Amino acid sequence: GQGEAIARNLMYMSTLKTPIISIVIGEGGSGGALAMAVADEVWMLEHAVYSILSPEGFASILYKDASLAGEAASAMKITAQDLINYEIIDRIIKEPLGGAHTNVDEMSISIKRNLEEAIGRLKCESIESLLTKRYYKFRKIGKVVE
Repeated sequence: GQGEAIARNLMYMSTLKTPIISIVIGEGGSGGALAMAVADEVWMLEHAVYSILSPEGFASILYKDASLAGEAASAMKITAQDLINYEIIDRIIKEPLGGAHTNVDEMSISIKRNLEEAIGRLKCESIESLLTKRYYKFRKIGKVVE
């Protein structure tokens, strides 16, 4: 089923012998969010959200009331700023005034510049180093800190 497909994707992505950069440009959710996490770097546009569960689903489970999705979203820490603070993502890409959709050309140029810099840096690393760092980066997600 779906769980097996996600697991297989995670396994294959963790061993790809090329730099991987994932970019959340809107809403990264569900199993797709897990799949995107197995990368050398994970980035988000500044107004994007990223979580394995929707706020509505979270509210339904935790509060037994999907209408509390706003409260759930706040508790879930799904914004780019939250996730960079928790070291889940590596970079926030600033959006044009009004959001990425208001100036697609400007947003595309910004993403391209960021990609060129990161690919130039990552391709200088050995494949062994990339794979090791990728493994530990993924493994630390969800680490409990007391």
